[in-house]
Amino acid sequence: MASEKLEHLKARLAEVADIDNSASLLQWDMEVYMPPKGAEARGMQLATLSALKHRQFTSAEVGDLLSALDDAELSEDERCLVDVTRYDYERAAALPEEFVHEFSEAQTRAYHAWIKARAESSFPQFQPHLDKIVELNQRRAEYHGYEGSPYNALLEDYERGMTVERLTPLFDAVAPRQSELVRQIGESFAQPNAAWLKGEWDEQAQWDFSIQILNDIGYDFEAGRQDKSVHPFTTNFDMHDVRITTRFSTANPFSALMGSLHEGGHALYEQGIRPEDRRTPLASGTSLGIHESQSRLWENVIGRSLPFWKRYTPLFQQYFPDKLDGVGPEEVYAAVNRVTPSLIRVEADECTYNLHIVLRYRLECDLIEGRLAVEDVPEAWNTQMKELLGVDVPNDAEGCLQDIHWSHGAMGYFPTYALGNLYAAQLLRVIERDVPDLWEKVEQGAFNLLLKWLREHIHQHGRRYTPVELMERVCGEPPDAEPYLSYLSTKYGALYGL
Repeated sequence: MASEKLEHLKARLAEVADIDNSASLLQWDMEVYMPPKGAEARGMQLATLSALKHRQFTSAEVGDLLSALDDAELSEDERCLVDVTRYDYERAAALPEEFVHEFSEAQTRAYHAWIKARAESSFPQFQPHLDKIVELNQRRAEYHGYEGSPYNALLEDYERGMTVERLTPLFDAVAPRQSELVRQIGESFAQPNAAWLKGEWDEQAQWDFSIQILNDIGYDFEAGRQDKSVHPFTTNFDMHDVRITTRFSTANPFSALMGSLHEGGHALYEQGIRPEDRRTPLASGTSLGIHESQSRLWENVIGRSLPFWKRYTPLFQQYFPDKLDGVGPEEVYAAVNRVTPSLIRVEADECTYNLHIVLRYRLECDLIEGRLAVEDVPEAWNTQMKELLGVDVPNDAEGCLQDIHWSHGAMGYFPTYALGNLYAAQLLRVIERDVPDLWEKVEQGAFNLLLKWLREHIHQHGRRYTPVELMERVCGEPPDAEPYLSYLSTKYGALYGL
């Protein structure tokens, strides 16, 4: 009887996954290829699919099947599937269907308003949409229920088990140490030579270079593709259809490459899910923080390492034959790791990146907890940028309109970026122990052992473990900031002669 119930549940979950993946495909098209006038119809299509998915997943039938399987004799994998499904079911069932429909429509309107507002650097155009997004997220928190801050209910969607009460002290400990490191670097006389970066860098050559490296690290182009978008992202409809996007800057040859490596890290995770988990809630990353650890590992730890550039500087020179005369791996390594407090999060260096996240986290908490009015966001943003990074914000496009996340309705998402940095440094310590010739392999452009390790220890597990459980399983300790701070101090201390 239990086996029949379980198969029935899997069949329903597969239908829900198909609806969700169809919506994701429409979302991907909206951000990559859809003509602007298609926005209204696309909003209705996405809202319909969101409501349909919600209705199917939160039906009484799914609830009854889960109840019937509570005390059933199941294998470990089967019990994981039931437990994760129950968690998702209870979260989803707390939201009325009409709210889900309303939220989806608001997301689509906000996204297209953000595109226009960002292009014209005009926050007032986006303000009413952000007002709605904040109000919807406040309602969402009330539907879910919470202890402490209402922001905890939103964090739970992205990093299960994380709370403001745990996160704030963590960020308050990390930020000053990173700020102090940035201050010391700014006063160092060992600044990298970046004069060779000036001028225009061909976009097609950037594209070709990024494709080459994605192939080398193991991204399967028969199960994915790369496109261009306003904001780089990864989406998947199955482990055999995982797509990424990147964006280009003719003034910065590293922008597209690092975007591709970052999204490639996410994609490798999704391509490494167990095939038997497809069309179930297990077929996804453990959390966005763990997901971010994969993208940050490939982008920063590997892609900004000296062994990496010893391998790829000759190829870099081939793609840009007139730009790198006399420039060797050490010069490229120093340039790609320049520490410069800047306006744009996605182009921030490792030493300042978390400060961008602290800013967004503080503003989101203030918005959701009612301490900050939406109309005051630009002023609050600009003030925090000055306090945390010491830079002046010249306009809204380079300030509070630079990120896509609020237009997607995503609040509680940003902290996972900083957590991903911390997780990646912890994982690196274990990888270096288990793969002692890691850096020799990187210098050879041989990434198969690293990918094999990640497949075995991270990717294949999907959502079988919570973030803390996975880190304790792999690293033997809970999430900790010290390995990341040590990694930064060692790497940049050597680079800048500290």
